[in-house]
Amino acid sequence: MGVAGVSANRLELLQIANAVAQEKSIDRGIVIQAMEDAIQKAAKTRYGAENEIRCEIDSKTGETRLSRVLTVVEDVENDATEITLEDGRSRNPEAKIGDQIAEPLPPLDFGRVAAQNAKQVIVQKVREAERDRQFDEYKDRIGEIVNGSVKRVEYGNVIVDLGRAEGIIRRDEMIPRENMRYGDRVRAYIYDVRREPRGPQIFVSRARPEFMSLLFAAEVPEIYDGVVEIKSVARDPGSRAKIAVISRDTAIDPVGACVGMRGARVQAVVNELQGEKVDIIQWNDDAASFIVNGLAPAEVTKVVLDEDTNRIEVVVPENQLSLAIGRRGQNVRLASQLTGWDIDILTEDEESERRQKEFAERTQMFMDALDVDEVIAQLLVTEGFASIEETAYVELNEIAHIEGFDEGTAGEIQSRAREYLEKIEEDLNNKRKELGVEDGVGEIEGVTGRMLVAFGENDIKTVEDVADCATDDLVGWTERKKDRDAEAIKHKGVLDGFDVGRKEAEDIIMAARVLAGWISAEDLLPAEEPEEASENEDDAASADAGDVAAPETDAGTAPDSGAQS
Repeated sequence: MGVAGVSANRLELLQIANAVAQEKSIDRGIVIQAMEDAIQKAAKTRYGAENEIRCEIDSKTGETRLSRVLTVVEDVENDATEITLEDGRSRNPEAKIGDQIAEPLPPLDFGRVAAQNAKQVIVQKVREAERDRQFDEYKDRIGEIVNGSVKRVEYGNVIVDLGRAEGIIRRDEMIPRENMRYGDRVRAYIYDVRREPRGPQIFVSRARPEFMSLLFAAEVPEIYDGVVEIKSVARDPGSRAKIAVISRDTAIDPVGACVGMRGARVQAVVNELQGEKVDIIQWNDDAASFIVNGLAPAEVTKVVLDEDTNRIEVVVPENQLSLAIGRRGQNVRLASQLTGWDIDILTEDEESERRQKEFAERTQMFMDALDVDEVIAQLLVTEGFASIEETAYVELNEIAHIEGFDEGTAGEIQSRAREYLEKIEEDLNNKRKELGVEDGVGEIEGVTGRMLVAFGENDIKTVEDVADCATDDLVGWTERKKDRDAEAIKHKGVLDGFDVGRKEAEDIIMAARVLAGWISAEDLLPAEEPEEASENEDDAASADAGDVAAPETDAGTAPDSGAQS
């Protein structure tokens, strides 16, 4: 550092400060402050650590002034740092209790050891300032793409020289089978910046979906301008990806904009991602249509949505099954990530077989519960009756109009259905009592006898226990792993298997909290709508709108489709 010459040459001191500040890209004042601290430490070694030594370096001339600081007190307890009021006024007539008096010290000649210690202090301070500068510079750049070159590879992790800092690409954030060597140019996405004892750690990635989104934004002007929006991205890094886009301008085809002339735009992204295939899909607000698009290039014949569990059942022809699933389940997995739905794929034969099985199971259920023969049970199932409850409480004429039935037959069926349900309810009530579930739990709106037994089996026995539940406790939740190849884990809830969605579960919990006295029924009422604008304001608004509105032109939109690079 050249600290040994500090006391000898004031000009050299400033030159060192300027050179270090420029090299490390930190403020010159921080370097001078580090030098002051270093000289103070050396002076304490010379004059005694018990003294309060202060060093000041003139930033213009480089002149160094050393002084010992004494505090004016009534009773001196430490001669090294304190002075009486009488002695203080002999040096400064205006001194008073609590003031500090600086006593000049002669210039300090550095010895070899003192110079080495001073150098260590300066190096440490400069390193800390450099780390602070790096952290402040990159903490606001999370979400950006940066360019750098490979500096070294450590245990599979790649260290990237970003110019004024280093970034790290962890092994699981790299594109598989991508071989990087010293000096290779790298583009990556900053996803985290952490302040750590060894310095700021800048984590960058080439495998994250956001990296692909930013690459498309760089290649497609419509995305950069906000005309085309990327709604979601799903990636299997290095192999395949799906990206869903939507256009805010009906005259612009979002898929065509991303593909580019002869595929030039998407090919630029593919080349950056080491040949990763990209399916570009048009976003659709209708979940069923969007999922069908997401499974492209496979053809879908039928979809059945279950919005409560966020699952969708997709039926495909036998010859399309392998295409829909993809190699190692890649296509359906990416479509699931892209759409946010859990997708079950069935062939037409499997769906037909399952429906036959459901038909047989429901027929047997009616035969056992209502004590009727197979023909009557099959007629009920064919007419769409799926449960005993539905049969018991439906309008009588809905059963009577079935071919071969009359009012007498319908009445007998309903009577048997109600007797069966009463017997089941009695059995459930007895089991509920055995489990210790209080009567009050049954008064919660929406709670059935079967639910009471399920509560008891899960140690939920009072109204307060139900009120203390979270929605996930009742309906379960899905845990999605960071590992892209790992399947999502479904955690079961207390009411798993019941036809209860999140909304119904929330209503049960809130009703329990009202019953428990935790909240009032008024708290559940929706907030009042803001008062409507006066007629005059409405008229004025209409007039303003009429002045500026232009007649819309019908612009043809491209059909929902998928484009593959």
